[in-house]
Amino acid sequence: MKKSYIVDSTCNHMRLDRWLRIKIGKIPQGLIEKYLRTGKIKLNKKKAKSSHKIKTKDEINIFNIEFKERIPQKKIKFLPSKEIIKSNENQIIDNNDNFIVLNKESGISVQGGTKSKKNLVDIFTKSEIFKGTKPFSVHRLDKDTSGVFIMAKNRESAQLLTSLFRLRKVYKTYLAICQGEISKNSGIWHDDLIRYDGDKKIIEKAKTIFKVVDKNSEASLLELNPITGRKHQLRKQLYSIGNPIFGDTKYKLSNSYKGINKNLMLHSYQIKFKINEVKYTYSALLPDYFKKLLKSKRLKFSNF
Repeated sequence: MKKSYIVDSTCNHMRLDRWLRIKIGKIPQGLIEKYLRTGKIKLNKKKAKSSHKIKTKDEINIFNIEFKERIPQKKIKFLPSKEIIKSNENQIIDNNDNFIVLNKESGISVQGGTKSKKNLVDIFTKSEIFKGTKPFSVHRLDKDTSGVFIMAKNRESAQLLTSLFRLRKVYKTYLAICQGEISKNSGIWHDDLIRYDGDKKIIEKAKTIFKVVDKNSEASLLELNPITGRKHQLRKQLYSIGNPIFGDTKYKLSNSYKGINKNLMLHSYQIKFKINEVKYTYSALLPDYFKKLLKSKRLKFSNF
């Protein structure tokens, strides 16, 4: 018995062993290695290593192996929910069998760290929503950034969503209120961002598409679409052009705006992606403090 599969674009550059687990089921790593070594699993009619990065339209053949195949869901059933986790203000936008989507509040970390006393992973681990499973973080959002955030409910969904983010197949839109008037109304920022790993200097390419929604001599409201996902990318890029985000205590030009607000004015407004040809779009309402600053700076945004 032979089964043949063609790799689709959502799995481009994924490890072969990871693809096998997502497509076929929970196969022990030892068995995967054995079947690849003996030719019971072949990639493009040849033997391959488990760590091989597969590509779109690759052919994977499986010979004489009986597995309970996982059939991809054509549609994900959504369960409407107005539940709010009582230990914080994180509102659930959507809740389905595979993941939840939150409107994350500012000031809470996604997962634990040396300086994080509370985080979403710990909070939702104790929630009824994840009873019998656990939350999987599939992307990053800074502690002080609010807005759309996704947490998977199982390992298979986590692997798929993580791959979509890594392959830049998730389209993110942020809103930021920055100091001063942005000179150009739209464009693309290409930057070499510097970070350090101990004493080692690391330079990373960063790319962001930007559009000015409204502006005046005091402030600008920007729509930002990051193409790359570098740490603090949007904050660093705005700081580098002399228009840092209001409330940013790390990337700031002076103390002249100290005390104007205590929140970072950066909001993950919308996320779009596609699974099995089904399109998903999630938007997060603006926090009250964000709307308040828009009004005080006389900036217009039609969607609030």
